[in-house]
Amino acid sequence: MLIALHGGLGTSEQFAANSGFDELAEANGFAVVYPDGIRAVPNRPGLQTWNGGYCCGPAARQDVDDVGFVNFLIDLLSERFAVDATRIYAAGHSNGAIMAYRLACELSDRIAAIGVQAGSLGIDDCRPSKSVSVLHIHGLADTNHPIDGGVGTGVSGVEFRSGRVAVKTLAELGRCGIEPRVEQVSWNSDLEVSTWWNCESDVEVRLITVAGASHAWMGHSAASDAAAALVGEPYEDFDSSRAIWSFLIQHPRN
Repeated sequence: MLIALHGGLGTSEQFAANSGFDELAEANGFAVVYPDGIRAVPNRPGLQTWNGGYCCGPAARQDVDDVGFVNFLIDLLSERFAVDATRIYAAGHSNGAIMAYRLACELSDRIAAIGVQAGSLGIDDCRPSKSVSVLHIHGLADTNHPIDGGVGTGVSGVEFRSGRVAVKTLAELGRCGIEPRVEQVSWNSDLEVSTWWNCESDVEVRLITVAGASHAWMGHSAASDAAAALVGEPYEDFDSSRAIWSFLIQHPRN
């Protein structure tokens, strides 16, 4: 089962349409669920956020227990459907990616691996009870959540933490090799892949940086012209959804 977490001010319906995970689920025989964060404006649908720690919006300011919510969601769906407890994964974009990192820290007994685009580690004390595999994708032209951190150009006004530090931290917690293996992708010179290997419990931690890619979910059309104006045009020559699922399915809970 894949838990797909929308970005800040996004919605479950928007991320389902934007990511294409439904089509991958149908083709590959897995379940995908799109939960919603709390609304930034109580009586207005949409504009939802997750409490990933330092970010984002009212979910973080009100210290909403989104980890507890996801844990409850796993229980509920496991009761109703034949969910393989060794293959429960989380994917997320932006604020949803930050939330996925928090799940890797605080719900590691249930989440086997995470795949994210454009996120960072939102809590200061990450203590997973079990090591979690991580695929982190980040566009080098992403100004909404710069890969090295800093105030983004989006509407949140958040000073983001470094995505590179997030990946390195999870590699250290997974007791991986100190230095990653860095490779250029032969079929696309925009891609650089850094892989921390020789980790405990057969986990793997990988960072893919994409030159010229904006904040928009890669390989899929923007939800609207207004969305494209906020996050940039999607990078077309790499599909984040396919890359994430291909990585996740290789890393069940041991």
